[in-house]
Amino acid sequence: MARLKETYNKEVRPALIKKFGFSSPMQAPRLSKIVVNMGIGEGTQDPKLVEAASKDLAAITGQRPSVRRAKKSIANFKLRAGMPIGCMVTLRGDRMYEFFDRLVNVAIPRIRDFRGVPTRSFDGRGNYTLGLKEQIIFPEINYDKVVKMFGMDVTIVTTAGTDEQSRELLSLMGMPFQGR
Repeated sequence: MARLKETYNKEVRPALIKKFGFSSPMQAPRLSKIVVNMGIGEGTQDPKLVEAASKDLAAITGQRPSVRRAKKSIANFKLRAGMPIGCMVTLRGDRMYEFFDRLVNVAIPRIRDFRGVPTRSFDGRGNYTLGLKEQIIFPEINYDKVVKMFGMDVTIVTTAGTDEQSRELLSLMGMPFQGR
């Protein structure tokens, strides 16, 4: 079992039940899934960039990403329907907890001039989205073999009904929010 999953079951869930006064342990918010998305704007000109981004995302998450393709043709962007424009991974279960653990304890502290993640990135339904500017903050990526710097979006989907419950869940699990 993942280390963070044990921490959730033994410490975080009882704290959430006590703070919000839930009548059942199943009402306590928990992580549902984590979606990691990497957009590749220049992938239309160079198909090797899509392959490189896919390889980096696979190394980071431990799961093979699916390549996302354009749905519409847009002439101004030199984009045709069906061209690869990104890749994404949906993590659930133990892989999700392992990724969240590495994100919070290893990758985020390696960001330059880091002062905490913003608290305004909640969507109103208890989900949190974090944008990362470069993939080299993860230790699995070898800096010498990086073809191009890609940014990525990490969306943490929770079962929380409100942003307050979700913020409390993530902060108890170790997410370093600003001003805490």
